[in-house]
Amino acid sequence: MKLETKVRQTLKKIKLSTPKGVPSVRGDINTKGKKEKILIALSGGKDSATTAYLLKKFGYDIEGLYIDLKIGKYSEKCLEAVKKLCKNLGIKLHVYDIEKERGAGMCYLRSGVQEKKAKLRNCAICGVLKKWILNREARKLKVNKIATGHNLDDEAQTCLMNVLKGSPKLSFSSGPVTKNISDRKFIPRIKPLFYVAEKEIRKFSKQKKLSVVYNKCPCALDSYRIQVRKFLNTLPEKDKRNILKNFEKIFVKNKKRRKDKVEYCEICGEPSRNNICKMCKLMR
Repeated sequence: MKLETKVRQTLKKIKLSTPKGVPSVRGDINTKGKKEKILIALSGGKDSATTAYLLKKFGYDIEGLYIDLKIGKYSEKCLEAVKKLCKNLGIKLHVYDIEKERGAGMCYLRSGVQEKKAKLRNCAICGVLKKWILNREARKLKVNKIATGHNLDDEAQTCLMNVLKGSPKLSFSSGPVTKNISDRKFIPRIKPLFYVAEKEIRKFSKQKKLSVVYNKCPCALDSYRIQVRKFLNTLPEKDKRNILKNFEKIFVKNKKRRKDKVEYCEICGEPSRNNICKMCKLMR
């Protein structure tokens, strides 16, 4: 099955409305004209670039957001790639400068956290801050959805990591669309590449000659994900798909038992599972 067909089927599964005048995966034309505004979380990498390319091709109303973490030359190259991509695709780009907005680059902010909580890995800290920024900026831009470039390999890694860490429930809300409780401050997130293998995306991005930085983040050397990735790379794609399918079945069985509720952080006011969000706990 072609990559584009997989993505179209995923968008159908999450009920993302087909733009007016554009054929759906079945081939019929949408004449209702409903059109959602989608913000693409751009990193400079192949996954988010492919996501932007396909949603633009399919006729969706998209804009891009790049979070400039100020990680030296790496961030500069990624920003350059994102600017070129957006120019070629004809989409509006928003840049969040973490140094201007948070007072320092990611390396400085992260080291400050690790002085107090040394066991926290680089990617764990960075991930919390980026999620917080992404939701807040998306709300300011008044978009309907946030689209990220998470792929089949990413999601299988996350599910396995949560199992190994003894927190499988953290993956129950995962899926091609987040299963969080609806809330006015939380922008739903979609993952068009959820069922697409990383190797397919790499091949596709090169075929389309997308503006991409293929190098990994230099700060990700201590990531637990890297260890899990090495193991999963020894498994066939079918096994990775089965990991996701099993978690989807578990979510359905436990849906009625879940009593999740959205609270608002006492410090920043952002949606949270607790009275203080993860970002504020890290930065206090």
